[in-house]
Amino acid sequence: MNQTPTTPAAQPLAESSELAALQGLQSAELTERYNASLMGVFGTPQRVLVRGSGCVVWDADGREYLDLLGGIAVNALGHAHPFLTSVVSSQLATLGHVSNFFTSPTQIALAEKLLSLAQAPEGSKVFFANSGTEANEAAFKLARRNDGAGTGTPRRRIIALENAFHGRSMGALALTWKQAYREPFEPLPGGVEWVPAGDVEALRAAVDESVAAVFIEPIQGEAGVRGYPAGYLQAAREITRDAGALLIIDEVQTGIGRTGTWFASEGIEPDAITLAKGLGGGFPIGALITFGERTSSLLSAGQHGTTFGGNPAATASALATLHVIESQGLLEHVREMGQFLSVQLGKLDFITEVRAHGLLVGFDLASDVAPAVVRAALEAGFIINSTGPGSLRLAPPLIITAGQLQVFIDALPGLYTTAQEDHA
Repeated sequence: MNQTPTTPAAQPLAESSELAALQGLQSAELTERYNASLMGVFGTPQRVLVRGSGCVVWDADGREYLDLLGGIAVNALGHAHPFLTSVVSSQLATLGHVSNFFTSPTQIALAEKLLSLAQAPEGSKVFFANSGTEANEAAFKLARRNDGAGTGTPRRRIIALENAFHGRSMGALALTWKQAYREPFEPLPGGVEWVPAGDVEALRAAVDESVAAVFIEPIQGEAGVRGYPAGYLQAAREITRDAGALLIIDEVQTGIGRTGTWFASEGIEPDAITLAKGLGGGFPIGALITFGERTSSLLSAGQHGTTFGGNPAATASALATLHVIESQGLLEHVREMGQFLSVQLGKLDFITEVRAHGLLVGFDLASDVAPAVVRAALEAGFIINSTGPGSLRLAPPLIITAGQLQVFIDALPGLYTTAQEDHA
């Protein structure tokens, strides 16, 4: 067998590619080049970020920002975490991708770990994808397979909740409530109906033997970090079980420690859970966990797939993320920081409501100036997010400290005043 050619010595990418031409450019010029070369589906970027460390990032002009959004609940371990960086670098230097014709130890280990964390019964399985929307696409197909074949009662209906967000691809978009997202792409996959979020009787009235599945986020993140009345998820489990419908829990934003537990739906055994965002600590990965042999057998060989899903680099990244969360006691830390935020934000007289679920936090302002607060915060060196005219959302790295959070809380009254003045 011929010997593998020697690989040239590693070089920084900037010295060996088109990236070199961009080095040293300021944000304004980089933004101009972005707008000239990338599709405008995200609008003009707010900043050009070039590096990060822990909970802090820097832009191309050298300005520093405290990241209180974590890539929208993705960067569980912050930026450039040394253990995560080491694990992914080592894996890429060993085996980066093999396609779904093969498997790898990291893929098997991650699947087993997720089944253990979910306390899934014997016969449960995992499917790996690349994102939350892909995990929900897989779950949508799973629901279609619960079609009532052989029972005499076809199952054609899927129930989702008002204000739900499940993704942007066609199947996931069909489950998403907001008409502005759906309308430009209709007709979407059919059969989806929505019921008021948190209304047990509305759910009970909607679910019968013609329903294939019910999709629920345990906390509605895009709706402003909104939960449900006590007992709602348990009632949903009972209602779907009685009707033979699948209960599919979308934990894309809430899972992997974000709320201070591995899953926000702990205590409920669904038929499936979808995951992504924080699972890879910044590396793209999604997952569908199916519970029990019946649900796990609904999709058979050849009925679903993805080229990149479960590749060694992505699964190694996820294993590293889970290891750090466990070994450093971050679940307890998340609960403590969520309580800290709840108390401190609640002291500010211009905040009318705080909804803190670990480090997924939404809060409402006394006036509808949330987008202006986001802009003022960015100018002051804080990255946050608005989910509506009067609502803000925080989803910082799980490693955020009380001291860092306090810096933001101390600045918030001034940011609110600036926003009111700009809004006037």
